[in-house]
Amino acid sequence: MRGEIKVERRKRNFFEDLINFMNSSWDEEASIMQPLYNIFLKPSEVVVTVDLPYVDLNKIEVKAVEDKLEVLAKTKEAICLSKFGLKHRTGEFNCYHIVVQIPVPVDWRRLTYRLKRGILEVHLPRL
Repeated sequence: MRGEIKVERRKRNFFEDLINFMNSSWDEEASIMQPLYNIFLKPSEVVVTVDLPYVDLNKIEVKAVEDKLEVLAKTKEAICLSKFGLKHRTGEFNCYHIVVQIPVPVDWRRLTYRLKRGILEVHLPRL
């Protein structure tokens, strides 16, 4: 009985966290989704990867804003949330947008990026 209560509480907390994440990562009015990303600090560069499924390379804007990297990408077509198996939310989005704080000084003029299998890889040489 006690174990069942713990499992129920953990399950409820998980779904609450998921809903909070969806609320913070999706702007329903603007149809914009915040993508997942990773930052890798290497000795000579910073590599930022951003998940951008259903996006073409020519529809991606990557720019530096002070010490932040901003990525804006339009999808090939509007994406319905139900396509990802979500039952508790409805709606669609047609754009990804993320602003990532870069924690070390980098040479923004030498920024390079590529898109491979829906993953944007941004390389920023360190100063």
